[in-house]
Amino acid sequence: MTLPESWTCAPAGPDANLIEQATQRQNLLTKPPGSLGRLEQTAIALSGQQRRERPAVDRVHISIFAADHGVCAEGISAYPQEVTAQMIANFAHGGAAISVLARQLDARLEVIDLGTVGEVAANLPGVVSARIAAGTNNLAAGPAMNTEQLNAALEAGDESAARAATAGTDLFIAGDMGIGNTTTAAAMACALLPALPDELAGAGTGLDQAGIRHKADVIDRALHRHGDGKDPLEVLASLGGFEIAAMCGAYLGAAWRGIPVLVDGFIASVAALVAVRQQPELRPWLHFGHHSAEKGHQRILQALEATPLLDLGMRLGEASGAAVAVPLLRQACALHNQMASFADAGISES
Repeated sequence: MTLPESWTCAPAGPDANLIEQATQRQNLLTKPPGSLGRLEQTAIALSGQQRRERPAVDRVHISIFAADHGVCAEGISAYPQEVTAQMIANFAHGGAAISVLARQLDARLEVIDLGTVGEVAANLPGVVSARIAAGTNNLAAGPAMNTEQLNAALEAGDESAARAATAGTDLFIAGDMGIGNTTTAAAMACALLPALPDELAGAGTGLDQAGIRHKADVIDRALHRHGDGKDPLEVLASLGGFEIAAMCGAYLGAAWRGIPVLVDGFIASVAALVAVRQQPELRPWLHFGHHSAEKGHQRILQALEATPLLDLGMRLGEASGAAVAVPLLRQACALHNQMASFADAGISES
């Protein structure tokens, strides 16, 4: 299996002319220029990304990528790995947080099963089977995945972006589900930034301080095994997870197809960091939904030069923080599209 074209070819940039037009329109609306702050900036960016004079976030596509992690053998999670497969069923049956939020947003929700330890029932509604293996290998003892597995995960992400494009999506969101994936993400981030495990290892599913120290020790072992390599493919294969690799593929696939991306929290931002390191031209396509309470998120945001829209103390994952931010993007578009200009309203300008 070869790499997706979106991994090897940079996406085109947003339309500079439409960005200029949107900026000019904002300056003519009945308000002091800049007074709506980042709502203005968001609408301007969406206009250039969507290549529309009037941007919209009506059709939202949410892909949740689910997989298990061999590093759980090191005792780094407060929850058993069976939870990953159980949560896939919960997503499908509408009981998870993201299921509720997707209904509220009238968003399209799909779950991509990339490989779990527990059994996933066949024919669950909204679940796409793209099983690679029963989770990755233990990254503390050896490479997490081989080249074929990595390529399959990247392809699964790209295919989700292709489905979103076929559906005429205005905005793409990727979410994660995988017990142990905060350990995986922190290890990857340490390798890329670089940073120390103590700086990025957090509570994840609810570890106490002793558990966090143990988690940092496991990450430290993995980094010593990995070495100094910073190539995105090398880091993904050595330290990554199936779902994180798929998110990388999805982000690049969405941008390559001209779809703006709204990034979720810690796991999603690490995937975004990997993808941006692979294709720096991805960065102008990314919006950031929220600031996660997970310890290492701020460092990742700084590396991406990103300021999220919200800070609500959330750290659930599964795209929940990004979904909560969607109404802000919709309001930004409504203000941009529907406000009167000074001339329209007969109001004197400064």
